[in-house]
Amino acid sequence: CVFTPPPCFVVAAMTTSILRASLRAMTSPLPRPQIAGAPYDYVVVGAGSAGCAVAARLAEDPRKRVLLVEAGMQDWNPWIHIPVGYFQVVHSRFWDWKYRCEGSTSGLNGRSIAWPRGKVLGGSSCLNGLLYIRGQPQDYDDWADLNNPGWDWDSVLPYFRKSEDNVLGLGELVTHHGVGGPCQVSNSRYSSPVADAWKQACADQLQIPQLVDMNGEEVEGVGYFQQITSADGLRCSSAVAYLHRNRPHRPNLHIATSRHVARVLLDTTAASTPRATGVELADGTRAALAPGGEVVLSAGAMGSPHLLQ
Repeated sequence: CVFTPPPCFVVAAMTTSILRASLRAMTSPLPRPQIAGAPYDYVVVGAGSAGCAVAARLAEDPRKRVLLVEAGMQDWNPWIHIPVGYFQVVHSRFWDWKYRCEGSTSGLNGRSIAWPRGKVLGGSSCLNGLLYIRGQPQDYDDWADLNNPGWDWDSVLPYFRKSEDNVLGLGELVTHHGVGGPCQVSNSRYSSPVADAWKQACADQLQIPQLVDMNGEEVEGVGYFQQITSADGLRCSSAVAYLHRNRPHRPNLHIATSRHVARVLLDTTAASTPRATGVELADGTRAALAPGGEVVLSAGAMGSPHLLQ
């Protein structure tokens, strides 16, 4: 095996990406909000893939005060914004909760496997491999059949399209993809002669259809993971899509990073079901809700249940 150094233009492109990522990361410092000040209409706990979107959408009403609280730091590390940079941030104690799957009932035969989860503004969308996969339409229809109205594929597809700024939204797949949304989705440029031959063999020998779009109406077949959440050589995390671009136009959206929520405050004096009145941070600071306000838990599959205990 002989190592061949990358061509000069590849090195130049990588250097340019690092410089652009550094500029993005350093030019948007967050002001530190006075959490214990005036009450909020909404407190969103967790600024991950869901929390960033929820907070930004709620803040579209300028009359509402919205607080977004994230336990991790701001996404200032340039490696977060460079697609190949997840090798530098995943498993890092600064950016990853570093959960592990283990236990006698886990089905791992005594093994312990890492479960990376983002501890940063943008959550796991800052750590993942950027593959853009929306899921099978049949799964959404199954959820609707289980008495969950509004979760069928035809109902959720308009929201996927609204969220996308997808290169496929301009072509023949326009009915399944959108343009002009906050989430930038581009086509991966990776290809391999071996993978191409394997795909063709699947089609010729096994009659497996070749997929043009892994996120289309039909997802059974063979093909590349052809779409990624990236544009112009930089990662499009949930924080980039929903927060950084809109922040100058959302003075009513307050973002607090490196602030860990310890518990949800409840009013248990009423005869009815206890109602949330705010949250308490690990340092004792409290963020109060205005009358009729709401706490939105989007702290992830581990964090949200932990707060509900």
